[in-house]
Amino acid sequence: MNYNEAKQYFMLLFNHEMNDKEMREFLLSVKLDESTNVETIAAAAEVMRSHAIPLPISDDLRSKVIDIVGTGGDKIGSFNISSTVSLLVASCGSMVAKHGSRSVTSKSGSADMFEKLGIRLDLSIENSARLLEECGFTFMFAQNHHPAMKFIMPIRKTIPDKTIFNILGPLTNPAGTKKSLLGVFNKSFVPKIAEALRINGATSTIVVSSLEGMDEISISDISYASRLEGGAVHEFIIDPQEYGIKKAPLSAIIGGDGAENAQILHNIFEGRSSDAQRDIVLINAAAALMVDGLARDMQDGLEMAREAIKSTKAKEKLKQIIEISNKL
Repeated sequence: MNYNEAKQYFMLLFNHEMNDKEMREFLLSVKLDESTNVETIAAAAEVMRSHAIPLPISDDLRSKVIDIVGTGGDKIGSFNISSTVSLLVASCGSMVAKHGSRSVTSKSGSADMFEKLGIRLDLSIENSARLLEECGFTFMFAQNHHPAMKFIMPIRKTIPDKTIFNILGPLTNPAGTKKSLLGVFNKSFVPKIAEALRINGATSTIVVSSLEGMDEISISDISYASRLEGGAVHEFIIDPQEYGIKKAPLSAIIGGDGAENAQILHNIFEGRSSDAQRDIVLINAAAALMVDGLARDMQDGLEMAREAIKSTKAKEKLKQIIEISNKL
């Protein structure tokens, strides 16, 4: 399908103009594999985002916000890396609008860990916007912003294979983010997602997938990346050893449930974690800070992230977010 054809079909789907049988047949036709084209991804994301309830923030703030997010589905069982990075990057001055949900493919989704940290999650959409304005961070529960998914997901769950909905969440942030560090479980989607984001108006993005298929920048091996910058997409490789990061096995960054992952985050922010736990957060934070324009390059971003932990800025930012979220 080209962009316009895909958009027409997805409009019918999101407007609930298909019956259950037609929905299922359509979702089966847009299964996710290496043949999935950029136009279909971009059109689906645009339609889903147009049906979302947006975060009510100013256009000026909307131009500044960034999301650090993964598609999930890598089955590696790591701790909540992108969520930890989100809080660290916020402590460095980024305006982070994190879009996520509870666990689907792992023991702990972003919401599960934030809840265990003490961040209040049952905020109204208006108060979620206020939290962003006051703290430089907010969390948006996906189900609060995407009402059309209520009738699509029951059909989606009857399909055992991956569909395009396995990658759409990170592309449909309700804050309208134009900047993101986005991880995906398969390297074949790295340039496609970067291009789809460009088509839909993103301005600065790095999309990554590690050699092992992790939806983060890995410290176990190289990661494949595509960067959207200045209206163009270019592909490159991230080798953590080039930045002084020691190689560590995947087993070194395995997490657990929300409470366990919250403790790992506390350990990182308090300088008590393992080197591997700290380093995988640092290198992903470095990429996010580069996307946001706060760091000149990866090395500069690494130094900024290290300093935020060493100076206790990260720990203080978390405390501020917890306190303000519970007052709203």
